[in-house]
Amino acid sequence: YGLILALIAIMLFFQFTTSGTLFKPVNLSNLVQQNSFIIVMALGMLLVIVSGHIDLSVGSVAGFIGALAAMMMVIWPLGPLSNPLVVSIICLIVGGAIGAAQGYWIAYHRIPSFIVTLAGMLIFRGICQALLGGGSSVGPLPVGFKALSSGFIPDVIGSLTLIPPVVNAAGKTIVGSGLTLHMTTIVIGLVAVFAYAYFGLRARRSRERHGYEAEPFALFVVKTLVTSALALFLVYQFATYRGLPIVLVVMGALIALFVFVTKRMTIGRRIYAMGGNAKAAQLSGIKTERLT
Repeated sequence: YGLILALIAIMLFFQFTTSGTLFKPVNLSNLVQQNSFIIVMALGMLLVIVSGHIDLSVGSVAGFIGALAAMMMVIWPLGPLSNPLVVSIICLIVGGAIGAAQGYWIAYHRIPSFIVTLAGMLIFRGICQALLGGGSSVGPLPVGFKALSSGFIPDVIGSLTLIPPVVNAAGKTIVGSGLTLHMTTIVIGLVAVFAYAYFGLRARRSRERHGYEAEPFALFVVKTLVTSALALFLVYQFATYRGLPIVLVVMGALIALFVFVTKRMTIGRRIYAMGGNAKAAQLSGIKTERLT
């Protein structure tokens, strides 16, 4: 927990040195939206690093896929293929094909992942520059596509006004006055915290029932309470602004998916086994080439 405590200390330091700006709702929303791509790429890198490899091309490939998506939606006259949903599916397929191609050279030709992905980084960085004509921006993108990274979930439940906004002498509402809660965000946050505590307790009981060592109950309670309190604090901050950013919901779903894959699925356990000892994994019948 050392890194987590260090992160909390750094955040508290900047909270005080910026006179409370860091934890303001608008700043938290901007931080999530502007850095969401790092979390998404880190999730993909998780399985790569756990399996004992490295991917230096992840940033260049992400840039190339982004450039390809922008060109398909804005520049190239592709008709129905320019639909954001269709473009997203095509880009996922292209990204998967790029990863599979690099994995082929690593798994079947025994070329170190450092070398293969270094070449991929240079290749796709160059292709990205060529697509964009030397790095020029492309736009405007469709509103629905941009909402994925810069939009907020709609308040389908309705807002709750705790403090009415202040109106000046001219009859105009003073920006920042009053307090209104985005109730859909509150409900989603409460459900997520309850699910976190429930599944954590169930996993702990399962370990005890099967005779595995579990962390002390007091430590489990403290960890759950602290994590839940921090999550509820963030949920409240988002609820006082415009609600949960859509990209945060997407990240939450991806994190849940990766947790399920790595802890509950056979392929996740095999990836961990391959990263721990590839030779032993092969002798156990795991086809490490396919996993790579």
